[in-house]
Amino acid sequence: MKRWGIGLLGVMLCISAQASNGGEDDIQGLIVDNTISRFGHDFYRYFSDRLVDTTPLDFNLVVKERPSARWGSLIWVEHNQRLVYRQFIQPNVMELKGIAYSAADQVKDTLDKQKIENLLYDAFDMDRDEL
Repeated sequence: MKRWGIGLLGVMLCISAQASNGGEDDIQGLIVDNTISRFGHDFYRYFSDRLVDTTPLDFNLVVKERPSARWGSLIWVEHNQRLVYRQFIQPNVMELKGIAYSAADQVKDTLDKQKIENLLYDAFDMDRDEL
């Protein structure tokens, strides 16, 4: 009975914390690896290392991959289910670290531009999803 009461108290505290936060996401700074091949995992590792070193992670990203034996791997990065980076990369590229670093820089710049656009967006009478 005592465990049940503690569990109920924990659930109530979580609900009240979420209600006081306005329903916003509490977890920020996740970079999810949805790659398939070893090549994709290496890209993800270099990409995420660069982002962690250069930016405060106040956003969540998903790195995805579609490998192809003929063309290489299509790697793309999504933020809030929107595409922010996409490129075909050959698996025999020796400069994978440089490509991943430039991709991280490009994603960082894109997200910074989106933040500025969101601050300057006039949503007096319509919300974004109503357009």
